[in-house]
Amino acid sequence: MTGDQLFFYFLLALVAFIVIRKSIRKRSVKNYSAAEARMHMTNGSVMLDVRTGRERSYRSIPGSLHIPLHELNTRMNELERFRSKEIICYCASGSRSISAALRLKKAGFNAANLEEGIASWNF
Repeated sequence: MTGDQLFFYFLLALVAFIVIRKSIRKRSVKNYSAAEARMHMTNGSVMLDVRTGRERSYRSIPGSLHIPLHELNTRMNELERFRSKEIICYCASGSRSISAALRLKKAGFNAANLEEGIASWNF
């Protein structure tokens, strides 16, 4: 086996590991469709936008909170008043919001993810 082949198999294994890890992480968080998230909002769940300010300026879910993902760790105390509620995280496509929901879950919050992000939301 040549060095190029070993490198190729290493990269293939790394990609497989990342895909499997992401799948496992996603399963450990509740994932809601837009319709399910709307229903949970009527029952008191809070929507948390973890996109950048620039992304949010284009459109956002009415009534949602905004803490960009890169600021979540330092601003988590702002969410303490919602500790007794479910926090549904969303981003553009659902990738960053999974990370946010996992961070919140690790900190003891009841957190979920909006599948497919704001792109799935009908305004």
